[in-house]
Amino acid sequence: MTLNLLSPCQYQEEIRKSRFLALAAPVDSPAAAQAFIQAHSDGSASHNCWAWKVGAQYRFSDDGEPGGTAGRPILAAIEGQGFDQVVVLVIRWYGGIQLGTGGLARAYGGSAAKCLQSGQAVEQVLRSRCQLHCSFAELPLLKARLDELQALLESETFDAEGALLQLALPEAHVSALEQLLANLSRGRSRVQRL
Repeated sequence: MTLNLLSPCQYQEEIRKSRFLALAAPVDSPAAAQAFIQAHSDGSASHNCWAWKVGAQYRFSDDGEPGGTAGRPILAAIEGQGFDQVVVLVIRWYGGIQLGTGGLARAYGGSAAKCLQSGQAVEQVLRSRCQLHCSFAELPLLKARLDELQALLESETFDAEGALLQLALPEAHVSALEQLLANLSRGRSRVQRL
């Protein structure tokens, strides 16, 4: 099960006099992730460490911390909790006490994990895109059933015979849509995958 973050969230804690602020947000592209990092990094902080994951793409940065003690643990927190399309930035203000490599990894990874746990997450639903044509008489009957199929109406254009609809719906519901359209149109219309 893959999760998406619904809205930005944050978590703050102090570990051995160092202050850690974790910020997480949903993103839809690597460019959006980098823009979030640039917009929210604090120049007065000791370190602005981050990680993001968008599908198969991911990046992370230790921002001056010893290699593998910040960015990698943040990415591990993202993946360990099953998130995708998310960016996490952990800002550290050094408090004068060395944490060691293990302590840093626990602090950055733990802050990121607690931040993601504090946010509101939803299960990511992979949708198939389909196109279909139906008559004007069939259109209201079809539209009335779209909610139960969890179908999103992406576009609707009209011609002399009826309407051309483009839908996005969970793969598990495509066969139900095909059956519904076949019943409504008495076999005249078909669902076409895009």
